[in-house]
Amino acid sequence: MARRPLPLLTPESAFFWTSGADGRLRFQECEACSALIHPPQPVCRHCRGHGLRVTEVAGTGTLISFTVNERFSVPGLPAPYVVARVAIDEDPRVRLTTNVVGCDASELRLGMRMEVTFEHVEDVWIPLFRPCAEQPEEPGPLPEDELPPARLKQLVRPPVSADRFEHRAALTGAGASRVGRRLGVPPLELTIEACEKAVADAGLTMGDIDGLATYPGAGIAAGFGEGGVAAVESALGIHPTWYNGGAETFGPGGSVIAAMLAVASGLARHVLCYRTLWEATYAQQLREGHRPSPAPDRVEGAGEWRTPFGAVSAAHALAQNAQRHFHEFGTTRETLGWIALNQRANASVNPEAIYREPLTMDDYLSTRTISTPLGLYDCDVPCDASIAVVVSAVDAARDLPKPPVLVEAVGTQLIERLEWDQSTSAHEPHVLAQAYHMWSRTDLGPSDVDVALLYDGFTINCLSWIEALGFCGIGEAKDFLEGGKNIARDGILPVNPHGGQLSHGRTHGMGLIREAITQLRGEGGARQVAGARTAVVSTGGLAPSGVMLLRTDT
Repeated sequence: MARRPLPLLTPESAFFWTSGADGRLRFQECEACSALIHPPQPVCRHCRGHGLRVTEVAGTGTLISFTVNERFSVPGLPAPYVVARVAIDEDPRVRLTTNVVGCDASELRLGMRMEVTFEHVEDVWIPLFRPCAEQPEEPGPLPEDELPPARLKQLVRPPVSADRFEHRAALTGAGASRVGRRLGVPPLELTIEACEKAVADAGLTMGDIDGLATYPGAGIAAGFGEGGVAAVESALGIHPTWYNGGAETFGPGGSVIAAMLAVASGLARHVLCYRTLWEATYAQQLREGHRPSPAPDRVEGAGEWRTPFGAVSAAHALAQNAQRHFHEFGTTRETLGWIALNQRANASVNPEAIYREPLTMDDYLSTRTISTPLGLYDCDVPCDASIAVVVSAVDAARDLPKPPVLVEAVGTQLIERLEWDQSTSAHEPHVLAQAYHMWSRTDLGPSDVDVALLYDGFTINCLSWIEALGFCGIGEAKDFLEGGKNIARDGILPVNPHGGQLSHGRTHGMGLIREAITQLRGEGGARQVAGARTAVVSTGGLAPSGVMLLRTDT
């Protein structure tokens, strides 16, 4: 009989996963400040004290977010099931990802009082939650996030000097491979195709390239890469003076910001950055049995705190952020729908886009649910594609045939917690701080932006960036997006004129950077935004992100 995935019992976490043996929930506690620490750490994140102990709690809390998963099934957890976050009474900064049991999902309301119950599976006691028998007539305000927006802004570090590294870097070339569903093409072949086009677009040869940068680098399976720096260097024989590859960077476009740092410091003159995905083909090969399933029997690390509850997708995390945004600000599914409709309308004039057919609000609202409140058209399109960009030192860029796209400012500061379930819940994590950081590095402001290329892995990503970057106030997206006119190609903030990841295809932010270059060069054709001189580009969200402000030379 199938069972749910279980955590690997390690010396650090075994106390948590076995504490239910006597029906009690336990956490680490700081001896100095009494904060609860979760997941377990060797130091208190609040006072940095090293005296930690295990303490018993009452096992009650507040339901701060939830989603009904309709799309994904994991062993022992057939869909539908509820994934939720519960803020623990003794320290509401601690939120447990869990499943809600003992009630119908339609009865759930944010702010409900919850109590723990345990499911015993082998050597693990899984903490699940059910509504308390006694509920307040009207739920009170939900616990505030550890760092609300005003506090985040206060923690942004100002530039250390008036000399900005960004002003010594430029974007000089961009290229894309074939883009499609289940192309069946080896990922390295797609990568080389994109890289050759980007280098040629910059007016360079491979012999001019002295840097390589990619995300997420080698060792990432499931159709999320081409093999990293080693694979491309081996194929092209570039011999870089500088290279960089890894997932812990400034979002999926972090390789480009890292390349800016490299050329600004003189480590390289022309860095080739690339991002390759072949998820569609990989998923097909998995279904056909040509690749072994990577699903582990036991999980550890970050997944240890989510996978046992079937929270296996970014959709489960962002659906809960969307649900919370709905609750706090009156946002609706129609609000998100205007983003999906805008991206589809833009894709209709982009011959590269995967989905170009007209999309109506009725189509959007009637599609199948993925994880409430997100439906099919709230999710980006898995595809096979590679995007490449050349980052050059400004002095070298001046000699190239095309005018360079200049870098005005970047935002990279990490302030919110990295763990999906412990981070911001009333807004998408890792957009606010990065946006505030970028604006602190320039004299320009939101009103100076001509076109916005905003990460839209899900519609709620895009909404979050619109608010974070100040195109409307926090919680005001419902009014800003109403009718879709403000974000149309002829609106006050044209968003994703190529169709974005929702319709063009999931290229993890690099496609957005390429489109910014296209728009600022005036090469967009039927989708060109008139007079585009300044563009903001965001890549990522939920996980760490980066954001950059680009401009023309005039």
